[in-house]
Amino acid sequence: MTVGSDDGVGALAGFTVAVTAERRRDEMAALLARRGARVVTASAITIVPLADDEALRAATAACIGLTPDLVIATTGFGFRGWLEAADGWGMGDDLRAVLQRARIVARGPKPCGAIRAAGLSEDWAAATEASEEILERLLGEGVTGLRIVVQEHGEPQTEFVAALRTAGAAVVEVPVYRWTLPPDLTPVRRLVDQVVQRQVDAVTFTSAPAVRAFLQVAGPARSAVLDRFRGGVMAACVGPVTAQPLTQEQVPVVAPQRFRLGALIKAITDELPRRAVRIRAGGTSLELRGHAVLIDGTLHTLAPASMTILTALADRPGVVVSKEQLAANLPRGNDGHAVDVAIARLRTALGSGKHIETVIKRGYRLRVDEAA
Repeated sequence: MTVGSDDGVGALAGFTVAVTAERRRDEMAALLARRGARVVTASAITIVPLADDEALRAATAACIGLTPDLVIATTGFGFRGWLEAADGWGMGDDLRAVLQRARIVARGPKPCGAIRAAGLSEDWAAATEASEEILERLLGEGVTGLRIVVQEHGEPQTEFVAALRTAGAAVVEVPVYRWTLPPDLTPVRRLVDQVVQRQVDAVTFTSAPAVRAFLQVAGPARSAVLDRFRGGVMAACVGPVTAQPLTQEQVPVVAPQRFRLGALIKAITDELPRRAVRIRAGGTSLELRGHAVLIDGTLHTLAPASMTILTALADRPGVVVSKEQLAANLPRGNDGHAVDVAIARLRTALGSGKHIETVIKRGYRLRVDEAA
């Protein structure tokens, strides 16, 4: 079939991209689908509702009682949610009064926006959007005797807080929102299987906790998942903080220079087509994408077995590949007859028998055109 878009075939047509985010999941899915991708959604983590979070309520009361000298805002979403929850508990005015008197440091432009929307102003913001920049500057200025409030962003910032306390600061941690595993892990486990079986071309992550949760749910398949991310399945992260659990495992990560959702979608849109295999065969141009092949610009969606066979032949263009070797690539192993059936269906899907040549008693090969 031909997929239409403003530019003909969508930039991501033929590729399958997984979204592991909970917040803004639908927005990400829509942006990817608009570019032609087949989208799989499986939220790896879920957020504990702020209004029900007694730990946040206790930390808010402690912050008001501390009358801090310095407040570190790490996320816009979290900062806004903190103030809204405080309003719901009747603590909003007291909290704003305390924040008005304190210096506020922001970890990038998003918390700056939330701070200003609340009628407050930041003292300065980290240009790198990294906690390390904030820590380096504060330790350089000296924090001995200061009362500091740290708004967390989904998980404790153990090393960051420990460094401030070691330097002589009194620190209150505010768990503005906490992550937990979703109540139904079925979609995540299904995605783990799809990664292992290479049925997805890219998996997106927008937070480090989501990466860790995904690997946790993978369980015994964790090593296989990491191997797929190291070769074959692209791991796409919104920024280096999100990517850290993967880079620590020597997984190559695609991440935009600007740590924004739109930039992440663009990075995926740019990178996946670059990874497509392009071959001239049977007098036509073939471009192999995840679950489909472009033949002279027209997209042909293939069944998993057919795509597996075509990919195996394309890995060795012009070389005879035996039935046994092709059978080994099929999901269930199968036998020579299953290969013959898959080849017949592949030829039908490609609309011609001219791409794949049968070599009697030896196997099959992709009929590659001679270079001009």
